[in-house]
Amino acid sequence: MARVGAPASAHDGPSRLVALTAFGTNPGALLGHVHVPKNLPAGAPLVVVLHGCTQTAASYDHGSGWSRLADRAGFAVVFPEQTHANNPNRCFNWFASEDTAQAGGEAESIAQMTETMIARHGLDRGRVYVTGLSAGGAMTLAMLATRPDLFAGGAVIGGLAYGTATGVSQAFDRMRGHGDTSDAALVEPRPQRRARA
Repeated sequence: MARVGAPASAHDGPSRLVALTAFGTNPGALLGHVHVPKNLPAGAPLVVVLHGCTQTAASYDHGSGWSRLADRAGFAVVFPEQTHANNPNRCFNWFASEDTAQAGGEAESIAQMTETMIARHGLDRGRVYVTGLSAGGAMTLAMLATRPDLFAGGAVIGGLAYGTATGVSQAFDRMRGHGDTSDAALVEPRPQRRARA
C-alpha cells in the first residue's frame, strides 16, 4: 500500500529490540520484536507499536524513539513486524477481513504477542495501548475495533478507518479519498470470520 516511512539503513545503528519467540500459533505469520527496560517493575504498562509500509520494527523504533521513551517512562514495548511474504511492501493487511477479524490472521498474531508480553513480564492488563503509522495506523484501528477487551486505548498516525476497504483495490481508492467513507458506511457492521475449531 502507501510507501510511508523508510526502511532500515546502515545509518540506523544496531537495533535496541530483541526477537519475541514462542508467542502462540501466529496465524498471521508475523515477526515480533520487543524492548523491556532493565528492572521494569511488575504491573508496568505495555505499548504495541505497528510500523508503516516499507518499514521494519527496528527502523520504526529508530525513527520514532519508542524504546528510548520506554526506558525513560517505564513501560514495555512490542513491535509486531510484517514480512515480505505477507505483503510485498511490508504493509499490515488492514484491508483484508481475514487479517482483521477477531479470530485468525494478523490481528490474532498481534493479540497473541500482546498476551505473551503481559504474561511473561507481569504487565498491567489494564494499561495496554496500541499505536501505529499509516498501514500500522489502520491496523491499530482494526485492533481497537475487534479487541476492545485487550486495549485501554490507542493512537493512530495517518491511518484509515476500520472497515473502509475489503481488498487491495478498495484500499488504494480509500487512500486517494475515493469511495464511500460516509458516517453511514462506517457504522455498518462488518462480517467477522468464525473462530477455527
